[in-house]
Amino acid sequence: MEGALTWTSWGSVLASFMFVAAFAIDYLPFSPRSLLMKVSHRLFDLLYPYAEVRIDEMGQEHWYRSTSKIFELVTVYLAANTSKSARKMRAYLDKDTENLKLSMDEHQQITDQFQGVTVWWSSNTTSSPSSPFFYRQPEERRYYVLAYNKRYRDLITNSYLKHVFQEAKAIEVKNRRRKLFTNTPSRDHEYSFSSKKQAWSPVTFDHPSSFHTMAMDHAKKADILEDLDFFKNGKDYYRKIGKTWKRGYLLYGPPGTGKSTLIAAIAKYMDYDVYDLELTAVKNNTDLRKLLIETSSKSIIVIEDIDCSVDLTADRKKKTKKTSEEGSSEAEGPKHPGMEPPEKEESKVTLSGLLNFIDGLWSSCGEERLIIFTTNHIEKLDPALIRTGRMDKHIEMSYCTYEGFTVLANNFLDLESHSLFADVRKLIEIEKVEVTPADVAEKLMPRTMLEKQSKTPCVEKVIEFMTKAKEEKMKKQNDGEPQNNTDQEGGGLTPSDGSG
Repeated sequence: MEGALTWTSWGSVLASFMFVAAFAIDYLPFSPRSLLMKVSHRLFDLLYPYAEVRIDEMGQEHWYRSTSKIFELVTVYLAANTSKSARKMRAYLDKDTENLKLSMDEHQQITDQFQGVTVWWSSNTTSSPSSPFFYRQPEERRYYVLAYNKRYRDLITNSYLKHVFQEAKAIEVKNRRRKLFTNTPSRDHEYSFSSKKQAWSPVTFDHPSSFHTMAMDHAKKADILEDLDFFKNGKDYYRKIGKTWKRGYLLYGPPGTGKSTLIAAIAKYMDYDVYDLELTAVKNNTDLRKLLIETSSKSIIVIEDIDCSVDLTADRKKKTKKTSEEGSSEAEGPKHPGMEPPEKEESKVTLSGLLNFIDGLWSSCGEERLIIFTTNHIEKLDPALIRTGRMDKHIEMSYCTYEGFTVLANNFLDLESHSLFADVRKLIEIEKVEVTPADVAEKLMPRTMLEKQSKTPCVEKVIEFMTKAKEEKMKKQNDGEPQNNTDQEGGGLTPSDGSG
C-alpha cells in the first residue's frame, strides 16, 4: 500500500509539472522552447524515482524463434506466482501438459515481492507496422514492463531477474513432458527461413518402458544405471578433464533383444528428450551439422540400425564405382519412353562428417547429451566409428536369459515363481536355447480368461516355443545349414511390449 501511495504521489507531482511546462512551451519562441523541453525531460528523469525493464514477445532471437524465450519464462513465472492477483485473466491450455493455465490479460498490473522490495509487472500490447509489400494488417504483439524503484537497480537486475528465470525453468522442468523429435528431409529444410519450418518435428514421448520392466540381467542393468548416474552428475568432472559433457552408447545384438526399449528406458530415467535421427533424410554433412546445432541439452541423439542407414564403410568409393558401371551397362539396353525410374537423391553424408558430428568441434555446441547407435551387426561398422571416445560404452543386448524371463513373467502374469520355471531355466541355461525377449513376451501375454486366471498355459506356451526352437537348431546343425540371424530389427521407438 505504501508503495502504491508513493507511486500515486509522484505521478501527481510530475503530471502537474509537465502540464505547466507544456503550457509555457506554447507561448515561447522556438529556441527557448527547445531548451525548456530538454530541461523538462532531464528534470523528469532526475525526479522520477522508478526505472523500467521492457520484455518483448519478439526478442532479438526472433529470426529463429516464434516467441522470445525470455518472454516465455516471464509468462510461466507470472502465471505461477503472481497472476492470481490480476483482475482480468487469460486462460489457455499448456501445450506440453494440457493443463489449464491462467495469466494476466493485457493492460493489467500486478505486484511482486523480492527480499522486501516491491516491484510492478504490467502486460501491454503494441502494433507492428504493416508491410508495404504484402499489405498486411498491423500485428499485435505483447510485452511486459517491470517497474521498480531506482534505488534497487542492482538487486533487480542482478538478483531478481535471475530469480524469475530460475523459478520459471524449474516450473517448466516440473511440468514438462518428454518429446520425441524426428528430422525433416533436407530438401524441405532448405527454405526453413521463409516458411518457418523447423529442422526437427516433435511429438509427445510417453513410452511406458522403464528399467524396472526391462528383461535384462540385474548385474548389467545395475552397471548401466551406475554409468548414467555418473554422467548425469559429471558436469564439473568433464570440464575438469577438458571433455565435452557427452557420452556415446553402442547397443548391439540380434533383432528383438530390446535395443529401442532400452533407449526409451534411458530417456525416462534421465528425463531427456529423444532426437531420432534418420540419416537417409539428411542431404549432406552441412545439414547434419545444422541438425546437431538445433538439438537441445539434456537430450539423447539416436541413430538406429546405423549399419543400414547410409554407406559409411571404408570401401565406399569402390561400391559407388561398381554401381555406376552396372548402371552404364544397363543403359546400353533398349529404352522405352516414359519407363525410366524416377531419380532418387541419395544422402551424401560421409563417415568423416558423422565422426565430426559425434566428437568434432561442433559437438561442443551444447552439453549433457547422450549419443546412442544401435546395430544388429557390429562387425559391419567401421572401427573409427565405435572406438572409445565416440561410442564410450558398448552394451550387448543378448538373447533372453533366465533372469530376463522372470522379469517378463512378473510383468505379464504377476508370477514370481512357478513349478514350470525350472523347465524354462533348464532350456535356457543348460540346453542353451536362443530366443529373444520379444518372442518370450509374445508367448507370455494372456489372451483368454483361462490364461488370465490359471497363468500356467502361458508358461507352457513358452516352454513349447523354446523346445521347438531347440529342435530346429539341432536339425540345422545336423543338416549343416548356417543359422540365419540377419533379420533387421524394426526401426523406430514404438510402444514397448515389455520385451526389454
